[in-house]
Amino acid sequence: MKKTIISCFIGVIALLFTLKLEAQSYDFAAGLKFGGYENGFSFKYNYKPNVDLEGIFGFRNHGVVITGLYEIHSNAFEVNGLRFYYGAGAHLGGTGNGEYHTFSGNDQLFVKSNLLLGADGVVGFEFLIPQSPIAVSLDLNPRIELTSGPFFDISPGLGLKYTF
Repeated sequence: MKKTIISCFIGVIALLFTLKLEAQSYDFAAGLKFGGYENGFSFKYNYKPNVDLEGIFGFRNHGVVITGLYEIHSNAFEVNGLRFYYGAGAHLGGTGNGEYHTFSGNDQLFVKSNLLLGADGVVGFEFLIPQSPIAVSLDLNPRIELTSGPFFDISPGLGLKYTF
């Protein structure tokens, strides 16, 4: 089973690097974002030819968080439809009492409601599936939590969006 999964993964990667299709882009995208801290709704707007603005309304254990990101993107590996992006932004939200496990091991125990405020970063890849309005992204999201910390952590993110 492991060999089958690895073979499929290598096949998909090889396909991504050999595709030579017409470049595709979009003005607006909406979908879902699954992350290490929050899962929620993502909205992306093409602000300039190589700049996107992304907003994420995420739900987390005992709370909600709104994140805004300014992202710069470019074509990756000369594969049309595959973009590399990086950027920065901020988040604002709140949590109730509870225990929160982080990816870096900086587990937090909140005994009361807390305000969340901090700085965020993002670096990743996005692939617009050819002949379809679907974009898939995979990224890393470092963040610094200021109000309940300070502490630094980084988490993976997976996005699935419908493009307009």
